[in-house]
Formats: sequence, C-alpha cells, structure tokens
Amino acid sequence: MDKVIRIGTRESQLALWQATLVRNLLSERGYAAELVPIKSEGDIDLVTPLYEIGVQGIFTKSLDVAMLNGRIDIAVHSFKDVPTQLPKGIINAAIIERGPVKDLLVYKHDTAFLDDPAYVANIATSSIRRKAQWLRRYPQHQLHNLRGNVNTRLQKLAAENWDAAIFAAAGLERIGIRPANSVILDWMLPAPAQGAIVAACRGNDDFCREALSTLNHRETAICTGVEREFLRTLLGGCTTPISAYAYIQNGQLHFEGNLCSLDGVTSMTVTRSVPVAAVEGLGREAAVEILEQGGDAVIEAIRNVQR
Repeated sequence: MDKVIRIGTRESQLALWQATLVRNLLSERGYAAELVPIKSEGDIDLVTPLYEIGVQGIFTKSLDVAMLNGRIDIAVHSFKDVPTQLPKGIINAAIIERGPVKDLLVYKHDTAFLDDPAYVANIATSSIRRKAQWLRRYPQHQLHNLRGNVNTRLQKLAAENWDAAIFAAAGLERIGIRPANSVILDWMLPAPAQGAIVAACRGNDDFCREALSTLNHRETAICTGVEREFLRTLLGGCTTPISAYAYIQNGQLHFEGNLCSLDGVTSMTVTRSVPVAAVEGLGREAAVEILEQGGDAVIEAIRNVQR
C-alpha cells in the first residue's frame, strides 16, 4: 500500500509505547504507518491540578486539532483520557484489547501504615477519583497532588516526603517500570475505560476507518462502551469521582459503577449482570439509579466547589 498512515501521539514514554503498538498492529495487517509526536497542554502544565485546568480533553485536544487540520491521520490515546463527547468530525475507530485494569500503590518503605489507624500517611495522586476512594477507606490520611507522566511521578515520589503514590497498573507495566515495592489495589474501582487504548480518526477518512476496524477488539469495545455510557449519563469527567468497570464472563456482562463525594464520605454503588446480548442502555440505566439514590445532589455539590 502506498499510503503511509500518520499516527499522532503524545511524547511520553507510555504514549509512544501505545502508538507503537498500534503501528505494529497495522503493519501486521499490511498497512504502513509512522509516528508523529505532538505535545499536549496536559504535558506542559505539570503543576495545576487537573480539575482547575478544565480537564475534559486536556490530553487529547492537541491531537484532535492536528487530525482535523490534516497534520496526522489517526490519534492514539489512553481511552480513559478521551471525553465522552468527541469533536465534530472525529470518531473512535478501534478499541484495542484491554490490558491491566486496576490501580496500584507504589510505596516508599513498606505498607504497615495501611494497618495503623493512628498513622497519618501522605499519599500522592492527581486523580479526583482515587483521592475520594482513598479518603473513604483512610479518612485520616493526607492527599497530595502529583502530576506528570509516569516516569516523572515516580521521580517525584522518590524526592518527596510521601509514603506512597497511586498509579494505573497498565501505565507502569506496559513500559516495564513497575517497581517491586508496589501492590495492586483490588478494592479500588477503576476509571471508566481504564487499561484500554483507542485509535481515533476523521469520520470521513474511509481508508483509516477500514484499516483501524481490523484492530477493534469486540469484548473490550462492549465493556468500555457500557462504562463510558455510565460516565456520560452522569455528565462526569476527570473532575468528578466516577468509577466503572465491566467485564464479560461465560456470556454475561458484569458491571459495577460508583460515584463518591470529593471527601469520600458519601458513596453510591450500582451493580448489574446481564447477558452480553442485552447490554444496550445498561450504562445509562445504572447511572440513572445512582442519580435516584442522591447522586444528582453529590454532583451539584462538586460543581459548586469547583466553580
């Protein structure tokens, strides 16, 4: 094939790993592709908390603009960073098979502090969702803002007087830098679409749409679709402590969704199990149940704090 597909990517090691994965998958199917690194606003400002920047699309906007301007043909993202409302003219053309889903804790010395209710641990994370879930379980702990790519965050953890920091397992494991001093947080519900990679293209680009369709993983697409529908119905983003996870087992889709207040005091959870053939509307129905439990008041309170 004569056409070379230009793959837009952020410049971090993890983003380049993800884009390289997509390039290699395309190559296996006979498509030529090259990487085009582009810096995002989220990579430039590593100090301001995400909820103060206006986080919707902060890691995807630069690539969206480059794609619409014709500088690149497709963009590769961590799916959890992609807003549920895409810019006009852009579509999510392929959801790559999901990797590790859970969060993990990287600790300095040991995890004894987790079992000592009198100890005030210092925990670092930039995620509103992780902060809320952590405070619900450990209300005595102090949370600190931690921004940057995964390498930068590990360096900051080593330099600061913190006990531990929270990361997505996928981010550290994919580039082979998960420290030995880390544990999976099985109790922490992940962000919608965490662990999944998405490749987007222009909706009118038939060549790229066809090429990417060969990469789409049906089971991952179904599960992340339910999770993102839950998120979209709650009108949430990275500024709201919304969690969701769906998986398929023996023909059944199992779903759990959660909404927390910022301090973790209030928490509402919904679970569902349905045949895979009956998943349509599941995310929306689960979100409506959360809203009826009082979730609308929690979301409004969060908005008032962040205005």
